[in-house]
Amino acid sequence: MNIKYIELKTGYNDDGPAWIGNVKESKSGKTVYFNDHAFQRCSSRGVTGIGGNYYDLETSEKYWISGVKKNGCDRHWLGHGKVIIDRKVIDEYLAITKSKSLNESHFDIQDIDDVFPIERIHAILNEQNE
Repeated sequence: MNIKYIELKTGYNDDGPAWIGNVKESKSGKTVYFNDHAFQRCSSRGVTGIGGNYYDLETSEKYWISGVKKNGCDRHWLGHGKVIIDRKVIDEYLAITKSKSLNESHFDIQDIDDVFPIERIHAILNEQNE
């Protein structure tokens, strides 16, 4: 597992709900799992759109998913709103950003369950390919 920045883009500009937490990637690297969701790159299966680089396989909502930035500025410079950060990844995040503490005006610390719906998504993808 590694940590990523995930932001919902559908229905928002640069201020959608955003998280930093553990993700799991498929062996092929095509699918990213986070918080009981599965995402694939927007170029997959003809899904395109402005703003998002991934889409939710079950809802088709667009998301921006990236590695966390070393400078700690993960949101678009026009974006605003607190980012939810999983309590489990704070030490790793601080190491990546070379920070001593979180700026509490930018983050909301929560517990995010590491739920990766691999079997459910495999079943959906297998149905689509039949």
